[in-house]
Amino acid sequence: MKVTMINRDISWLSFNARVLQEAADKTLPIIERIKFLGIFSNNLDEFFRVRVGTYKRMINLGKNARYYIGENPAKVLQKIQSIVVTHQKEFDRIFAEILLELKQKNIFILDEKSLSKSQGSFVKNYFKEMVRPMLVPIMIQHTNKLPSLRDKSIYLAVKLSHKVKNKDSRYALIQVPDDLPRFVQLPSSDKKEETCIILLDDVIRFCLEDIFFVFNYDTYGAYTIKLTRDAELDIDSDLSKSITEKISKSLKQRKIGEPVRLVYDSQIPKDMLDFLTKSMKIDKNQALLPGGRYHNFKDFMQFPKVGVSELVNTPLPILEHPKLKGNKSMFEVLKKGDILLTFPYQSFDHIIDFLREAAIDPAVTSIKITLYRAARNSKIINALVNALQNGKAVTAVVELQARFDEQANLNLANKLQDEGATLIYGVPGLKVHSKVIYISRKEGTKTVSYAHIGTGNFNESTAKVYSDFSLFTSDIRITSEVEKVFHFFKNNYKTGTYKSLLVAPFFMRNRILKLIQNEIKNAKAKKPALIQLKLNSLTDEELIKKLYAASNAGVKIQLIIRGICSLVAGVKGMSENIEAISLVDTYLEHARSMLFHNNGNELVYISSADWMIRNLDFRTEVACPIYDLSLKNEIKKIFDIQWNGSTKVRILNEKQDNPYRQAPDGIKKRAQLEIYKYLAAKK
Repeated sequence: MKVTMINRDISWLSFNARVLQEAADKTLPIIERIKFLGIFSNNLDEFFRVRVGTYKRMINLGKNARYYIGENPAKVLQKIQSIVVTHQKEFDRIFAEILLELKQKNIFILDEKSLSKSQGSFVKNYFKEMVRPMLVPIMIQHTNKLPSLRDKSIYLAVKLSHKVKNKDSRYALIQVPDDLPRFVQLPSSDKKEETCIILLDDVIRFCLEDIFFVFNYDTYGAYTIKLTRDAELDIDSDLSKSITEKISKSLKQRKIGEPVRLVYDSQIPKDMLDFLTKSMKIDKNQALLPGGRYHNFKDFMQFPKVGVSELVNTPLPILEHPKLKGNKSMFEVLKKGDILLTFPYQSFDHIIDFLREAAIDPAVTSIKITLYRAARNSKIINALVNALQNGKAVTAVVELQARFDEQANLNLANKLQDEGATLIYGVPGLKVHSKVIYISRKEGTKTVSYAHIGTGNFNESTAKVYSDFSLFTSDIRITSEVEKVFHFFKNNYKTGTYKSLLVAPFFMRNRILKLIQNEIKNAKAKKPALIQLKLNSLTDEELIKKLYAASNAGVKIQLIIRGICSLVAGVKGMSENIEAISLVDTYLEHARSMLFHNNGNELVYISSADWMIRNLDFRTEVACPIYDLSLKNEIKKIFDIQWNGSTKVRILNEKQDNPYRQAPDGIKKRAQLEIYKYLAAKK
């Protein structure tokens, strides 16, 4: 039977396999490969916290679950478990390979059994001064009740026994402290050129006797375990509570969510594992994942930069936009034409400068902004506070349900509110995911508007590694409609009408369907027809079916999908005119763009939205047309560079096996490096 849709979560696991491919890529510096192991692990943690948690909830619905997700959730969980176990074996193989390669570079990750006498003394002192005060060992023998294990933390399950005496074993749990460095650099042994590192887990293992000396045991085994909990927030419908109260309450409930996975050291004794799973009431068929000695590999994203410089990537120098070099007024530049920034190649500071200028400019009267994920100690927030202190009217639309950033967003909302900002906490029933700024400025007798529309968050930290587009404009066709979007945030019944912007959830889906239909019409009329899409995820069934119809009509379709792709490309009679690739490299491909040939009058958009039901129907999103011809050509050129890349590019197919695209001419082209060169050459 022909497969027309790939399950979104099976496709996501295929994406994470591409991340694992980067860790296996020996052309990368070793420490960069270690970081990809960390990214893979962090991704998988979130997948279990969110998606697997959802499937477990669906199982409780019984027969009704198939109506909501189209599949038997128990069978999907079985597929997930099988794939994850396979990935874990590959993960362990890659990690073992990397450890050997590190040794060849005289970098050694030592365990508690590999320390020299001087290193052992160092570890004992470090443990006594830094680690021991942070530990709270819990004896768990003779009880079936465990303490509530924290999500995202790792624990050592300790078995205390005696070599000779006929004495019952005891069990204990030790949480590995979250607020100490995971990696401890040791003094070298005899060779000065060696770099030696020990994990915090093994520091504790080395000192177990110092912790449990009162019990007079002589054998200690410590095995890492990690519990992952369902992270979905349950927001109650009590009308007497504010949204901030509901979010705060739900965040507390998240800490005790239902277990969805227990990862454990595969060397753990069976009696201990049975005791733990029984105590935690974990389903052995769906939630148990054997692994290696270490967990929480997300910490490996911060692996210390040790050894010679070629073990890490040399960062590319951040580019200033050629039209924004020097101390230039952004408003004066925008009067002459639109500006497009491409991150992380070009500087995110230009956005901060835009807000800082607005904050002190006497002519600026108001600033409006949407906030989904901001950086810690955000310069964006500081600029808005500065604007408030200078008497500007600041309105911030803060999304309190940005997953895993809820508490941070509560904090920044309070900070802005304390300074006098007008706070809008999203829209009931919708997430505000659009990335827009609207600024009003008095110029003579007129009020002139300036706007920003982007594909990524106002976050200077992630802008260093996420590829995104930001458009700045004073074009009234766009600014007038951005103003309407903010009117909607304030008065949800005023949805507005839009000629330029594609705004979800009211208009974007239908506008996209019409744009695809227009290409179908042109193809049937024997005119050139082309659709080029770059998205993070493509799962919406209605739009996928429309793309299939376009393919059957003869429309050429090129897809660059970083993550989930439920569409099956290249199938005769269904999608033979569709090609789909994925680019995974140093920077996370996050920008969304759309091109429709439109019989030669090309339409190019940048967008905050992926083609998923949640984005199109349950979020406020904004896609913006690019009117400036030079900027339109710039986005087309960047797409072409990515499309023609011949390294780091995988073909998306029905098998989900991520084959690398081969260079037809034998010349390897790395798209992200080529984009940098292209932007660096612009005057």
